[in-house]
Amino acid sequence: MTVLPDRPYEGFTLAGDFPDATHEEWRRLVAGVLRKAGKDVPETAAEDTLATLVEDGLTVRPLHTAETAPDPAGAAGFPGFAPFVRGGSPAGGTVAGWDVRARHDRPDPAAANDAVLADLEHGTTSLWLAVGASGVPVGGLAAALDGVLLDLAPVVLDAGDDTEAAAAVLFDLLRTGDVRPAPGGNLGADPLGHAARTGGYDTVPERLRAAAGLARRCHEQWPGLRALTVDALPYHEAGASAAQELGCSLATGVALLRELTAAGLPVDAALGQLEFRYAAGADQFLTIAKLRAARRMWGRVAEACGAGAGAGAQRQHAVTSPVMMVRRDPWVNMLRTTVAALAAGVGGADAVTVLPFDHALGLPDASARRIARNTSTILLEESGVGRVIDPAGGSWYVERLTDDLAHTAWAWFQEVEGAGGQFAALRSGLVGERIAAVWEGRRGKLATRREPVTGVSEFPLLAEKPLVRDPAPVPPSGGLPRVRRDEAFEALRSRSDAFLAETGSRPRVFVAALGPAAAHTARASFAANLFAAGGIEPVHDPVTVDAASAAAAFTASGAELVCLCSSDRLYAERATEVAEALKAAGARRIYLAGRPGELRESYERAGVDEFVFAGGDAVAVLTRALDLIGVAP
Repeated sequence: MTVLPDRPYEGFTLAGDFPDATHEEWRRLVAGVLRKAGKDVPETAAEDTLATLVEDGLTVRPLHTAETAPDPAGAAGFPGFAPFVRGGSPAGGTVAGWDVRARHDRPDPAAANDAVLADLEHGTTSLWLAVGASGVPVGGLAAALDGVLLDLAPVVLDAGDDTEAAAAVLFDLLRTGDVRPAPGGNLGADPLGHAARTGGYDTVPERLRAAAGLARRCHEQWPGLRALTVDALPYHEAGASAAQELGCSLATGVALLRELTAAGLPVDAALGQLEFRYAAGADQFLTIAKLRAARRMWGRVAEACGAGAGAGAQRQHAVTSPVMMVRRDPWVNMLRTTVAALAAGVGGADAVTVLPFDHALGLPDASARRIARNTSTILLEESGVGRVIDPAGGSWYVERLTDDLAHTAWAWFQEVEGAGGQFAALRSGLVGERIAAVWEGRRGKLATRREPVTGVSEFPLLAEKPLVRDPAPVPPSGGLPRVRRDEAFEALRSRSDAFLAETGSRPRVFVAALGPAAAHTARASFAANLFAAGGIEPVHDPVTVDAASAAAAFTASGAELVCLCSSDRLYAERATEVAEALKAAGARRIYLAGRPGELRESYERAGVDEFVFAGGDAVAVLTRALDLIGVAP
């Protein structure tokens, strides 16, 4: 019998026979691949060729190594210690995970109470209630909270102009029940954020003084209950970049600190009265870096204010981005919110709100609320995301992105402070103008589909049945605008819907495919996808046409528009005669899928009016098409 040694693999490593790969070797291999793809670049430029420019001028490299990490000495610290990049507490969320916070804005107190209790019974751990004009009336707040154990379930208010009145109701409920509020609750006072939404700047000084009074009362009478929220959503929903969102939140936090300390609160107590609210988007790494950078920046502010060792830990509430939520094919929103919730948890958010997938359509139903709360439950209980402290820590890519974002946001914060602070920068229009410029650039990416929106600008489903929900309360307006990624395409689809309701059919485009499937399938699919994004129904029957059959097929389609689809070779051979036949048959506009190259003039002489291709302005193309065939805006 063979006797095996106790430790047969001692001294043996799988990588032992392989030499270490160098950065230069990687560049050489990448340059070789790029040359095969038709991009002849030198090895030294290979990395730059693959770099991606994201918002705020930040660049994401294709490879991040220890040499490119911003912090080789480990100055990111440890979880729970300054500068709090790695989390606000030493244990992170490993004990109970993040706080699963559900938003409720039903105006009927009884219906709101039913929804609140259902959420609390099935996994939600705190409540975020819209009160006043955008939610349950102040007079109905007590009824909406009937049966809620306020010492176990934290309550966060969002009451705008009615903040003091809503706070008084909550105080009465706590006194009547003789309970201390559960830690994590917040009265939601946010004078600057509310002014950003409404444009009501004249009352800000008065609101700031009232907010400071609420903070003193919470500090003295209701430990564990915070009074103020630094809400960055008004800036995010106006189209702000991540750095702008962070810079505005930091400037707002500093303004509130000044007000609180001027009212007599010690610095540590003033810091303890603030909770920061950020948007979590479907760009998971940017969201992770944003939350980590926010804690680092706020830790630096606390340090400059002379705060105690742990007082600078920023408490964060992350909300899945309303800007990314779409109205067409809303089911896809479930995927977006799942990625966003994952990123918020990995980024270290203390509380996470997953907006229901039908949020953009009105008041969510019970099923949508259940899916929203179970998104966090699955991430926490089944995936175990909360069991790891700062899972992104040590990733060279995330650390680099965190550092770059923190510096960019800090520069914007300094500019706002130099303009007189957040209140002055809002009132002067500086904040609005800068955010509008960023959103205009992003709108260009959306229009050209370089930033695709699945189910809207890419892979739309014209035959989907609309999902109908009860209308939600009208949110406050008058200040910064609210934008959505789907807004341009939604306007086009709405025009198509109105045309369908009036005529019984949608506007159509005939897909005139030339040659065999191998030659036309790719561009026919591209064209069908493009026109459907604007509510224009593609008709691809018969599957292929030629000069003899194109006119009859076009007439039978009932369309006024035509798009030629094939390979460049077949275009050169057949496109001109097919275009002439279609023009003679009454086609009002002929498109050709692809870039025309040297044959542009011959195609145009034959009747081709426009060329559509990847990277072109899809919104402009579709708008002109609907205008041409008389679809009313």
